Amino acid sequence: MSDYHINIFYSEEDNGYIADIPDLPLCSAFGETPDEALREVLQAKSAWLEAAKASRMPIPPIRYKPLIYQTVSAH
Repeated sequence: MSDYHINIFYSEEDNGYIADIPDLPLCSAFGETPDEALREVLQAKSAWLEAAKASRMPIPPIRYKPLIYQTVSAH
């Protein structure tokens, strides 16, 4: 089963880790560790999807695929 991709990166400006889900606009979270940022963004994802369903907004399809995972077909 596929799920939304989550980016986690260190932010010098925030002095901690940021996790975001590119397919869900404005869905991100902060943590002092990568694990904490992941836990927080998973909660944010759940809340984001619940709010979208409650207000009958469309749920974005899973589209984001980091370049590192994309395959190049031979020509």
